[in-house]
Amino acid sequence: MIQRLKKGFSRVGLRWILATGLLLYPVCGLTSDLTLSKAVETALSGNPGLQAAGFASLSAREKVLQARSGAMPQVQLTEQGTRTNNPMWAFGTRLNQETITTRDFDPARLNNPDSITNYATVFSVTWPVYDSGQTWYGLKQAHLNQEAAAFFADQTRHQVIAATISAYIKTLLAQENKVVLHQITETARAHLKLIQSRYTGGFVAKSDLLRAQVHIADLEQQLAEAGSRINIARCQLNVVMGVAPDFDGTLSTPLKPGDPIQGSLDSWISTALSNRPDLKNLTLQKRIAQKEIDKSRASRYPSVNLTGNYEIDSEDFQDSGTNYTIGAAVSMPLFTGGRISSRIREARINLKQTQTMLQGLEQQICGQIRQAFFNAQSAWERIQVAGSAIGQAEESLRIVRNRYDSGLFTLTDLLDVEDMVQQTRTNQLKAVHDYKAAAVSLYLAAGTIDRFK
Repeated sequence: MIQRLKKGFSRVGLRWILATGLLLYPVCGLTSDLTLSKAVETALSGNPGLQAAGFASLSAREKVLQARSGAMPQVQLTEQGTRTNNPMWAFGTRLNQETITTRDFDPARLNNPDSITNYATVFSVTWPVYDSGQTWYGLKQAHLNQEAAAFFADQTRHQVIAATISAYIKTLLAQENKVVLHQITETARAHLKLIQSRYTGGFVAKSDLLRAQVHIADLEQQLAEAGSRINIARCQLNVVMGVAPDFDGTLSTPLKPGDPIQGSLDSWISTALSNRPDLKNLTLQKRIAQKEIDKSRASRYPSVNLTGNYEIDSEDFQDSGTNYTIGAAVSMPLFTGGRISSRIREARINLKQTQTMLQGLEQQICGQIRQAFFNAQSAWERIQVAGSAIGQAEESLRIVRNRYDSGLFTLTDLLDVEDMVQQTRTNQLKAVHDYKAAAVSLYLAAGTIDRFK
């Protein structure tokens, strides 16, 4: 019996553990290490702006179907109920119901008919065989709009990736700056012990001890501010990823410069002009504007419609009369008060506006590429300089500390070198961050952010 209970408990416990694990898996997956690639993947699946762009693409696809329906026959079923004593309508209603008798031709009855009720069931078909090309041009524009919506979604995707990477490396910078401040603070505390020892031995004035204590207090204040900057940066990263603002995963991708930017400035500009989704989107908008000119001109042409009706008329849904009507209509606008000419002029103005915007965007892209390219080059050079400066500053700190211990240097010299070490480490981190940020901007401006590493 005990063995059975143990087995049953083991099965129930195993199932409970599995179920709990499945429920907690998404949370655990986010609360563990958060690599840069995982952060980007999370943003691509959870960012609201990107989801909205996806819905815009779906909406554009539906507009294609709506435009195509304009060339299809339109079929309607109408049920109408009326009651009238209008002489003409009353006589006509009896004709439609096929209930006319000889006494209905009595002049007194014709002039003063009794009220009559009619229920008409009408099945109608309208087919716009040719509508001056409006449907055809509208369909072409809808297809172009669908392609433009796809490019807009692609551009939004690029922006989300770039924003995620930027927020990620900004958070890394804040964390690394706090580590540097913590190391400098520990070094300052060690120096404080040395100063206290020298003060106890009567080798330094109390002002040196007080100044060292003030220096540590200032470092501790900087540590508190650094913690606040980390929290703000993490909140911004969480917003871009589309997760809870208080989500706290461990950023496991280190802040390293990687490889220098490859390729010439001209090659990056050429890549941008052929890859940027927003440039492709605006190029499609230009084609749509050109189609609008053709569409406006075509509205001067005749239109042809075929129509057909089948009608059932009855007063009490028992006896009824039926009739049908088929026909064709050709119409041509002879005078519209200048409306068509105005539409053509408006379409031409919109085309010129789009062409100007396209030219401006190309210039803007070239400017973005140049700025990001030169920023990346400058930051890469700063990384090399900062790397060698750190070793020199640390060696200087060792020498000054030994000479201060020997009474050869003052406390001011020691604190200045401490500040120099902190500054060189901070400068290197800032240079690495600036290089990565410039590289992100360069890849985003070139439309190749997917290739960023």
